[in-house]
Amino acid sequence: MFPRLLTVRQHFSDRIIADIPSTVCQELSHAEFGSHLAPGSNIAIGVGSRGIANIAIIVRSIVAFWKEKGMQPFIFPAMGSHGAATAEGQADVLAHYGITEAEMECPIRSSIEVVSLGQTAEGIPVYMDKHAHSADAVMLVGRVKWHTDFAGKIESGLFKMMAIGLGKFAGAQLYHSYAYKLGLEYVIRTVGRQVLTSGKILGGLAILEDANHNTAQLTAVPVDDMEQKEEELLVLAKSWMGRIPCDLDLLILNEIGKNISGAGMDTKVVNRSVQAEYNLWPNTPRIERIFIRDLSSHSYGNAAGVGLADIISDRLLQKIDWKPTWINALTASTPTACRIPIHYPTDRECLEAILPTMGKTDRSKITIGWLQNSLELNLLELTENLLPQIRNNPEMEVIGQAHEMGFDAQGNLVNPFPPSH
Repeated sequence: MFPRLLTVRQHFSDRIIADIPSTVCQELSHAEFGSHLAPGSNIAIGVGSRGIANIAIIVRSIVAFWKEKGMQPFIFPAMGSHGAATAEGQADVLAHYGITEAEMECPIRSSIEVVSLGQTAEGIPVYMDKHAHSADAVMLVGRVKWHTDFAGKIESGLFKMMAIGLGKFAGAQLYHSYAYKLGLEYVIRTVGRQVLTSGKILGGLAILEDANHNTAQLTAVPVDDMEQKEEELLVLAKSWMGRIPCDLDLLILNEIGKNISGAGMDTKVVNRSVQAEYNLWPNTPRIERIFIRDLSSHSYGNAAGVGLADIISDRLLQKIDWKPTWINALTASTPTACRIPIHYPTDRECLEAILPTMGKTDRSKITIGWLQNSLELNLLELTENLLPQIRNNPEMEVIGQAHEMGFDAQGNLVNPFPPSH
């Protein structure tokens, strides 16, 4: 017997932008991007590998802006070691998000070759994608959000993309090695500043999303203001992020994947570090155990983050492509993140095995939360024993009646959620 579940909806503020193309054009025009460039200049547009809402529309709008200015834009992947650290793999990642030459109406140039940009004061060699370096100017397109590995005033965003993304596999691996002692924020800042000395960087378009994963703000960030402006944007982005609403003994995730988070699951949602440390993030609900059921098909077999779980299903294990998973974990200096947790053939066996490890002999008192993944927090299943907390939260609404945890004939949970985005 398992505790009964309630279907609960979290109502987050909606900040959706109605007209993305015109907003992109207005932002870039207002910031006077490229005003010093001669017509016909080659503009390299760096695009990353995260599952950003409306990324194809945003990038296509940027391409259109540069064409209108008489420039010759092209797109290149700015994603470090992702896509199995190959040119073809990184182009495939962009194509999955709808970023193809046909759709963007401009060339896409993917390579893992780099050009040296010298060294930082600490002696860190700095690199830039060879196609970006050959262009007259480089513009970055990325989402500003919290980082899954550390907390700082600059985390994930344009500066990180300028350092690790532009550095490709060679740079990403090296920077993470230095970050092991110096800290990732410090390395991002110092490497980013060295990249700026190239004179190639125009700035970027910062994307902010609300808790519903809508495009909530598009901000053109000129090169002179990049560092300070990104600090301001990160504060705003953090205030909009969705969260699990209460402490849990067990969190069930239907899936993890690189398309969901750099760590497979958002560590600051599940309150676990990439070193598998438990409950270290302040002002975040405590999660005692994590059960992961599957791997997103959009992660291309990369199961980085699987080692953060306490227990997983055999079907997840069987979908793992260890080559990109190991490359990712080793590049990021986080081998813990790809260790194999305890695993069983069925969900029922996984639950039966993990529930006794929570210090509660009465199962009716075990608190369980169930999500599609760590990105989609609007709809979740919570055990009935959390009803008092649900009722005290004005952003939460119970949908329907309490129900039993359903299993199919094979002993696997019946998924109550709509298909993942």
